[in-house]
Amino acid sequence: MALQPGLAGAALTSLGQQLPRPAAILMISPHWDTPAARVSAAPKPDTIHDFYGFPPPLYELRYPAPGAPELAAQVKQRLDDAGITCAVDAGRGLDHGAWSPLRFMYPEANIPVTQLSLQSGLPPERQYRIGQALHPLTKENVLIIGSGSMTHNLGEFRGNRFDSAPQPYVVEFQAWFAARLAQGDIAALLDYRRLAPHAQRAHPSDDHLLPLYVALGAAGEKPTSERLVDEVVYGMLAMDAYLFRH
Repeated sequence: MALQPGLAGAALTSLGQQLPRPAAILMISPHWDTPAARVSAAPKPDTIHDFYGFPPPLYELRYPAPGAPELAAQVKQRLDDAGITCAVDAGRGLDHGAWSPLRFMYPEANIPVTQLSLQSGLPPERQYRIGQALHPLTKENVLIIGSGSMTHNLGEFRGNRFDSAPQPYVVEFQAWFAARLAQGDIAALLDYRRLAPHAQRAHPSDDHLLPLYVALGAAGEKPTSERLVDEVVYGMLAMDAYLFRH
């Protein structure tokens, strides 16, 4: 995405221009996965290139945004108060799940940002609860972003072209999520593994979907859901983006 932004990159650029400027940003990415929650208090987060074998220009990209230690302390307090143990990491930088979308939303990299780790072994219900604990931060002009992918079966990449036709199972999975989010059907969404079509194929491991539940929980009770883009690239990678408002 960082080199081929497509429709998703354009949608994020437009979103960054339309939203009120946040005081700080909290990112949840599947690429910082820890047994228990951790939040970064790094004052100047490094740009982490946590991938291998990709084109050299990717490794030259930087996102030198300031850190948000004060927000990190608030995140820890909110989670601790909710009975969710959270530690502070003094030096963790921003992985590509964080800086890739932020480069399009806020290219000047001048908004303080920190990152909360994901616990991929926890089910959607637990992720949603984490988001609920963080909801008060949104009333303090904190933008909470769950970064991932609506489908993520890289075993089916097979060297497909960027503009390969979407596979039918991907479209069906996207449509199911779009309908349930539009309806605000939280119970069905939390049980997606059993109810959504092709759930196992769309997400052999659901780490790239779980950040959505944190963002959804952080939006409060009965949030509105706006689908910003429904692009599919390489035939199997759904790049849906949603905006939740309370």
